[in-house]
Amino acid sequence: MTVTLADVAARAQVSPATVSRVLNGNYPVAATTRERVLKAVDELDYVLNGPASALAAATSDLVGILVNDIADPFFGIMASAIQAEIGGPGGRAGGERLAVVCNTGGSPERELTYLTLLQRQRAAAVVLTGGAIEDAPHKAAMDAKLRKLADAGTRVVLCGRPQAPETGAIALTFDNRGGGRELTEHLIGLGHRRLGYIAGPQERTTTRHRLEGHREALAAHGIEEDPRWTVHGRYDRGSGYEATLELLRRDPSLTAIVAANDSVALGACAALRDSGLRIPDDVSVAGFDDLPFSIDAVPALTTVRLPLAEAGGRAGRIAMGREEAPVGGVAGVRGELMVRGSTAGPRD
Repeated sequence: MTVTLADVAARAQVSPATVSRVLNGNYPVAATTRERVLKAVDELDYVLNGPASALAAATSDLVGILVNDIADPFFGIMASAIQAEIGGPGGRAGGERLAVVCNTGGSPERELTYLTLLQRQRAAAVVLTGGAIEDAPHKAAMDAKLRKLADAGTRVVLCGRPQAPETGAIALTFDNRGGGRELTEHLIGLGHRRLGYIAGPQERTTTRHRLEGHREALAAHGIEEDPRWTVHGRYDRGSGYEATLELLRRDPSLTAIVAANDSVALGACAALRDSGLRIPDDVSVAGFDDLPFSIDAVPALTTVRLPLAEAGGRAGRIAMGREEAPVGGVAGVRGELMVRGSTAGPRD
């Protein structure tokens, strides 16, 4: 049954006019009243009709792109590639769509809020990028929201994010586990047996998958992992710097450091240099993603290249219906090991 403005007004115990003022934002409303109305909207899952130009259509010309941090090149590259595909036939403004990049800052609440706002605006498509948050209540809320978007005619694409079965979403999943395994196998093949690992935030699927790949490689070669060798942190340079100093404090005999991503790896390199250690003569360093600056680092960074622009472009085309969805609604995207000057065999 369709929820009406009157239903929201009754739940919030205000007039329909007050509900309209809150949703349209065109008239001052007391903060407590506003919160009451918004709570009723969420409880009833009321969908605003959206802009007048979309009233006659099942969906609008709006496309939402959700990113964790637009300042991070990982997300910026994908968002740019997705937006480049948000054109072509179908839109009413010269064949174009309006792409809106939503920066969640890693907040589960913001992620859900943006999806609700896009649902109210009858977005033509929504593309969610990067890893998912591993929290059962949040996952259930996300799955329910994605199903409602898909049921309303919004095409939902997950780019670099795990599949969300039974939501109607199409997924392009990065092989983070396989890449993590290949990277560590490369270091083991060079002769390293004491490898530190700087992992990302514990609640992220990307963090878990990359760490699992690393551990699979250690186990396959009979290397017993020391608990001191793993430190969790943020996906940024500062975290890499701090974590490397902590790893050196815990075990100064480490001969290699594997970083959660390339930004973290750059921080690790800086910490090693400040500690009087040479790369790779004393300690090898490896990253993940192959961001544009990685090849220009000194020495150039060994890493796993993820085809971020290619995956983003494909996600954009699928979102616009200009490329067929993969069979079964999911496709794996493999990485490529890029061996450069930051890794070498350990000193005797």
